[in-house]
Amino acid sequence: MGSDRGQEDEQPVHRVSVKAFYLDVYETTVSHYAEFLASQKPDAPFKWNEATAGAHDKRPVVGVNWYDARDYCRWAGKRLPTEAEWEIAARGTEGRIYPWGSAHPTRGHANAGETRWRGYDSLSNVGRFELGKTPEGVYDLAGNLWEWVADWYDPTYYQFSARDNPKGPSAGPLRALRGGAWNNDSKAIRSSNRAGYAPDARRNDVGFRCAQDGPSSERR
Repeated sequence: MGSDRGQEDEQPVHRVSVKAFYLDVYETTVSHYAEFLASQKPDAPFKWNEATAGAHDKRPVVGVNWYDARDYCRWAGKRLPTEAEWEIAARGTEGRIYPWGSAHPTRGHANAGETRWRGYDSLSNVGRFELGKTPEGVYDLAGNLWEWVADWYDPTYYQFSARDNPKGPSAGPLRALRGGAWNNDSKAIRSSNRAGYAPDARRNDVGFRCAQDGPSSERR
């Protein structure tokens, strides 16, 4: 994990081992989150009024805070991925720069580099970027939306991270996010890049995907 060429919070580079896990192929979409809203009646996400049924069903849902994301994953019988799980999914054991490899991102790889929010039209349907998927077939781990992960965020965490199945700091004011968004440049959507927001933040550049435990006997 980490990068000596990145920001200070990405250093030092270190090895970790995590238990086997599954990660959703796609970011959680408007249509799936609508099912959760209808079932559980939580507060609607920020910008939900800009999501049009039908036209935006396959766009990733925005404006969910960390608690919303956690609650959705629990409702779906899943959980948020840890930061280590997310990075391993995006970088592979070979430590890719981007989910697809080392090639500089183009408009064929990811939805990034935009400057103005145009409602849900600023986002791309999940699974659109074939060039941007990982070798394992996971889409949109770079761009489209920042993704909440389970961990608290600490810019110095890599200095004392556990080697086995790290789960982040025990507490803190911020929760970690990964992946960059539609309004970020190529540096921000690198797979080792980290960010932290207040867990109650609802933004138009943040979404999430869920994870699940895998077979307990396997490790990566």
